[in-house]
Amino acid sequence: MVIHPIESRYGRDDVRKIFDEESKLQRMLEVEAALVKAHSRAGNIPGKDSDEVSRKANTEYVKLSRVKEIEKEINHDVMAIAEALAEQCGSSGRYIHMGATSNDIQDTALALQLRDYISYLKKGLLDFRDVLLEQARRHKKTIAIGRTHGQHAIPTTYGLKFAVYATEIQRHLDRLGECKKRIIVGQLSGAVGTQAALGDKGIEIQEYMMEELGLNAVMVSNQIIQRDRHAEFLLLLALIAETLNKISTEVRNLQRTEIGEVREGFGKKQVGSSTMPHKMNPIKAERICGLSRVIKGDSMAALENMPLWHERDLTNSSCERIIIPESCILTDYILNLSIDLIQNLVFDKKAIERNLNLTQGRVMAESVMVALVSRGLSRQEAHKITRKCALESHHRKVGFRETLLESREVRKLLDEREIDHALDPGGYIGTAIEQVERVLKELK
Repeated sequence: MVIHPIESRYGRDDVRKIFDEESKLQRMLEVEAALVKAHSRAGNIPGKDSDEVSRKANTEYVKLSRVKEIEKEINHDVMAIAEALAEQCGSSGRYIHMGATSNDIQDTALALQLRDYISYLKKGLLDFRDVLLEQARRHKKTIAIGRTHGQHAIPTTYGLKFAVYATEIQRHLDRLGECKKRIIVGQLSGAVGTQAALGDKGIEIQEYMMEELGLNAVMVSNQIIQRDRHAEFLLLLALIAETLNKISTEVRNLQRTEIGEVREGFGKKQVGSSTMPHKMNPIKAERICGLSRVIKGDSMAALENMPLWHERDLTNSSCERIIIPESCILTDYILNLSIDLIQNLVFDKKAIERNLNLTQGRVMAESVMVALVSRGLSRQEAHKITRKCALESHHRKVGFRETLLESREVRKLLDEREIDHALDPGGYIGTAIEQVERVLKELK
């Protein structure tokens, strides 16, 4: 029976598999085997026993059903794994879990899971960045109205919009590179971090164990790997999710019926509403926005997991069993949904042009002001004159060009040809094209 939507609705199979019970068990078995092998390298146990544990430390031998059976009896998940593995290893089983505490196994296994996950996350970010760059390249000369405070401002280009988004995704890639070295770490610290049960070779055994797993070891810890690392990673996922939220919110706004400049791709048989046959809703963008809230909420819980009692308590454990798989699976899901969304955006050039001219030229007021200043007028005086003409255009519901031509102050300095030049949106996009080209050159 499916309860959580990520089991059936939200999430990709390959990423879900990283966090399913079978995969988690496999990773924990690998950690237990690496611990035994580290003891062998340190000279604590015979090599043949290490080989036997390594051979049996997989889900072909240690069945999830058996682990659950033992856990039901003893009410301890890690000990259930150790016992189930020991059952398969005969006399060699006596060395399993030697010198370790539960979180040495759990936290190190989680690092292995996150290492697998990060490869998917990085690929998704790279793919999305490239999709955004392609839209930036394709639309670097597509002039549209820019909006501030929800109001028409001055012209911009769609290429510049997408270039801004692409550089933000690149910053997430940079952050991931930094964060990765802090989150992909394992430990063998023992009960409170002293490695007392490992004797005088504790540090050496920990290094051997991590070398076997391909991980770096923590420099120092207590019973658990410190949760600032996990909080940082979930905050990064929240940052990524909020960028996707931002982009999807823009798509949703631009798809409004009154604006209609872009819209999601809509399948031939797709249904927009169960009751209104004409509807073509931005469901992908809305789904991205909605799920981003869950990811953001999970990051707040990760922060709460940092201040644990003394050398640790158990309040982080139950929480993390939910928030870490959930955040990872959902972030990957909405990232790939965003790739689909942006790749298949439909642009309505007529609507873009219509909106650009919606205010009858008043969005070019700054351009006119700049032209007046270039003729020797002070910036403040030019602003007053231009503002007067713009407000008159608005109140009289006539073109801005008309009120400019009627203004004696304007006509003293600008002739009709110069006014028309100042009112041309194509002549007032500044360095937008050059900025897009620079981004394409830097990030491609």
